[in-house]
Amino acid sequence: MHTLIVTAHPDSHSHTHAVVTQLAAGITTSGLHSVEIADLAAEQFDPRFNQADFDQFKLGTVSPADVLAEQQRLNRADALVLVYPIYWWSFPAQLKGWIDRVFTQGWAYDDTGEKVIKKLGHLQVHLLALGAANTRTYLRRGYFSSMRNQIDEGIFGYCGAPIITSELLLPSDEGYPDAHYALAQQLGQRLFTLKEPA
Repeated sequence: MHTLIVTAHPDSHSHTHAVVTQLAAGITTSGLHSVEIADLAAEQFDPRFNQADFDQFKLGTVSPADVLAEQQRLNRADALVLVYPIYWWSFPAQLKGWIDRVFTQGWAYDDTGEKVIKKLGHLQVHLLALGAANTRTYLRRGYFSSMRNQIDEGIFGYCGAPIITSELLLPSDEGYPDAHYALAQQLGQRLFTLKEPA
């Protein structure tokens, strides 16, 4: 089975990238699974929704080459893992732009005007969000539940991609940062045995 890990952090020495490294190591430990890492910052992915993207959405024209390349990466994957720092209670702009541009009508979903046909039911999704506040702040303000509604349901639910894992990793977690690395490696090792929550 093949996993695509997507991350967007400009600092290659960040905690986010360290989590990605441990996750990838966990996935490949058994020798049965493969992994590809899409480092959007290092690859300089352009997140701006441009005229060509709009024409694809409105007129059904062919997507730009960079979008088609990302869709091909996803077509090869059995699982998608997003590992990202939380900026303003959501994705970094570059990751949000990747979703805006790549999860296109006709590829991720079809909206007929009467119903939405969800086209990504085959793609297991795992989300690892890395925040800076403590758990109490996220719970008291309802930030994590808002993020889950927006991201888990609003994006992946709309496309039919099942969310298998949705984790919030914080510096207030016991054993930080090593506990995050251990969790990432364990998730990688169990990625294809996990099932969608009931």
